Amino acid sequence: MPRVHIKKNDMVYVLSGKDKGKTGKVLKVFVDKNRAVVEGINNIQKHTRPNPQKNIKGGILPKESPIHLSNLKVVCKRCDKHVRVRFNVMSDGRKVRVCRSCNELLDE
Repeated sequence: MPRVHIKKNDMVYVLSGKDKGKTGKVLKVFVDKNRAVVEGINNIQKHTRPNPQKNIKGGILPKESPIHLSNLKVVCKRCDKHVRVRFNVMSDGRKVRVCRSCNELLDE
């Protein structure tokens, strides 16, 4: 498994693409494809057919599509800016993510 600097429920900043400069919460991470679904970012139009059995109305609905992890940076809660991530090994053997600028732990 490749090492990923972004996890679910992180606040991230978009570096490039049509939503450049926006921030959002990570809903899902696809580690094998190096992509993540971010709330309100990279919206597409999904054409859906009505299905009365599942109580689904038809029409054109907005839906978030995955964005590549190289276009995202983690937003640090303490310094309140998008930062690079460093990995540290704690004394109990856990591997945690740390903000490069203020040394704040990003993992609980």
